[in-house]
Amino acid sequence: MAARVLMFQGTGSDVGKSLMVAGLARAFTRRGLSVMPFKPQNMSNNAAVTEDGGEIGRAQALQARAAGVALSVHMNPVLLKPQSETGAQIVVQGKVIGSAKAADYQHMKASLMGHVLYSFNHLKSKADLVLVEGAGSASEINLRANDIANMGFARAANAPVILIGDIDRGGVIASLVGTRTVLAADDAAMIKGFIVNRFRGDASLFDEGMRMIADMTGWKAVGLLPHFDDASRLPAEDALGLVGPGHRKIGAKIRIAVPVLPHISNFDDLDPLDAEPDVELVRVRRGDVIPPDCAMVLLCGSKSTIADLNALEAAGLDVDIKAHVRRGGYVLGLCGGYQMLGKTISDPEGVEGMPSTVEGLGLLDVDTVLTGDKRLVSVAGQSFDGKSFVGYEMHVGVTTGPDRSRPFATIENHEDGAFSADGRVFGTYVHGLFADDGQRSAWLERLGASSSLLNYEEQVDAVLDRLADHMERHLDLDMLLSMAR
Repeated sequence: MAARVLMFQGTGSDVGKSLMVAGLARAFTRRGLSVMPFKPQNMSNNAAVTEDGGEIGRAQALQARAAGVALSVHMNPVLLKPQSETGAQIVVQGKVIGSAKAADYQHMKASLMGHVLYSFNHLKSKADLVLVEGAGSASEINLRANDIANMGFARAANAPVILIGDIDRGGVIASLVGTRTVLAADDAAMIKGFIVNRFRGDASLFDEGMRMIADMTGWKAVGLLPHFDDASRLPAEDALGLVGPGHRKIGAKIRIAVPVLPHISNFDDLDPLDAEPDVELVRVRRGDVIPPDCAMVLLCGSKSTIADLNALEAAGLDVDIKAHVRRGGYVLGLCGGYQMLGKTISDPEGVEGMPSTVEGLGLLDVDTVLTGDKRLVSVAGQSFDGKSFVGYEMHVGVTTGPDRSRPFATIENHEDGAFSADGRVFGTYVHGLFADDGQRSAWLERLGASSSLLNYEEQVDAVLDRLADHMERHLDLDMLLSMAR
């Protein structure tokens, strides 16, 4: 028997689609259904490595975790990874096929629908229920031609749609009713119900609002969903809670500074540190400085390492980081951040743009050559201090040099990363280090805080359970199942 399907679209970006699908995936899985998440097209530089050797958006990885299923490239067959203000790398079924400017991509989309439907049907054959997440806004009728992310997919897959509006932004009645107004009749007919998300206060005060939306659209009211306070405890995909250096976390013993660069990627590496009561993460933006009292500077991954290195230097943060090292502070570079710490970065093939070679920060005696081959693999090993870990690699580039004689880690049959002779500057290609409780504890102790008492993975699962409870209390899940087909 074919799986039932239900698609969730939004009146705009960031109205809660990803979290909605994650919570419902856990809720329906607890009811005994086999659930698969699916997003036809995603745009994010926060990605996860799949068991079948590719990459998908981080939101689909969280949704798969909520459903208790292994990650697959088919859960997000088209992933766009922004490399500039106008262009992105295009990943299809887990593999990079090239890059395109936004205007050119609009013409490519029609050729990608076959890949999208293949992956969708692959998941349908393995599940009782497929929960589909749209992208951006359902009302972007200027992009409707060749659409594969919202109504174009819904029509091609005959997927009934639930439309989500965000009341926290204001104007939710207008956004839902306005979407009904601008959509073509055949597209509007795909929408069966609506959800108003992120309500705060007395829900009875919006009873009349729900009735008015239903009357003016002809769609069924599935529920008014209150704001979920623990959302920040789950890995985010597309938004950093940017907190400037002036913010202080009560009770924190150490500060870790994180430069927020234009093409920062895989920033979910920060989430386990954010969850630690002893740690205050300071996101440092252009115009800010590295706080002089921070214990460590953490350079995250980057989708465009050379461009981000240039941005870091233009902001003067390279001077701050070197001063931090002279004061005896620690620096850790992850993936692209590791490459920035070296003496040079070369891009002879133009992987990130025009072929070039630039000087790095020179804090590690290593050099990196960017290549077109991408390493995507889950890894397990031991770090330089004998602590075991699990994580993943997702990078282009080969790094060599004298400091590689002091590897950051040993992974199966090869050595990874490097650290300086004074043991203050570290670089590694491994993502997910801090999600490992043992690794995180070792770093906290190294920086002067207490060993971690947090089981991070258990916390994420507990929050997913609370999110599912939240969905059960406030949404009509039986109605949603009746709408699925």
